[in-house]
Amino acid sequence: MNLEEYFARTGYKGSTAKQDLETLTDIFQHHIRAVPFENLSIHCGEKITLELEHVYNKIVRRKRGGWCMENNQLLSWVLKGLGYDTSFLGAYVFNPHQNAYATLMTHLVVKVVIDGKAYVVDAGFGVSYQMWQPMELVSGKDQPQAPGVFRFTEKNGVWYLEKMRRKQYIPNQSFSNSDLLEKKECRKVYMFSLEPRTVEDFRFQCAYLQTSPDSLFTKKSICTLQTTDGFRALIGWTLTETTYNYKENMDLVEFVTLKDEEVEKTLKEKFDITLERKLVPINVKGSYTI
Repeated sequence: MNLEEYFARTGYKGSTAKQDLETLTDIFQHHIRAVPFENLSIHCGEKITLELEHVYNKIVRRKRGGWCMENNQLLSWVLKGLGYDTSFLGAYVFNPHQNAYATLMTHLVVKVVIDGKAYVVDAGFGVSYQMWQPMELVSGKDQPQAPGVFRFTEKNGVWYLEKMRRKQYIPNQSFSNSDLLEKKECRKVYMFSLEPRTVEDFRFQCAYLQTSPDSLFTKKSICTLQTTDGFRALIGWTLTETTYNYKENMDLVEFVTLKDEEVEKTLKEKFDITLERKLVPINVKGSYTI
């Protein structure tokens, strides 16, 4: 495991001399544009484990992606290696279809402190809720980014993340009522406390999320990658390509349904992913929006 190999994977060629916000943002953006948020292992007979060397090998050497526990653990290792002050936090993800936060702490994020200021860095959420810049940990402040306006709110020691999006233009009207589309313009994303966590705190969740029939991740095969002007996502057989601010205060959302034989080719062409085992796509309706 070495940083040079990781930077070759993400294409980062900038300086690492300063542990400042600018360098952090640049490294972070290279990560989310090179490393997909994906759960494809579950749907091609592989087990997801949290051992750092396994995560490194999967993402850096096999050029795969991963979910939050993999992406953010790897990113934290990189930042620590450069001298950043980092720690893990645990979050409870909001389910828009149940209009409630999960009761299980399934989302791992990274806290980074620079010059006494705390930031949340999260490379493991995907789709339109993927932040593009580290977010300052302050309550009630709008933090506009390319994907939309993010905001933290703190109440009684609990922090809440929400996002306001633009209007959406969907050329393929047969998808205008897709259950993948988020209908609300302001959406809750997750809640968390500032209690430091370790990878050990996520062992049960890692096993549960890839085996339980109630898990979102067993119900949908997901691969999503940020681009320079939006993101693309393959959920089951549905490929979505979103362009942010395509027109003033409007995002372009393009949908297409793939045939079975097009799925692996699309993974290679759009996400640079080549799977070692056969993928069985799945997309059970509900519980996931873009």
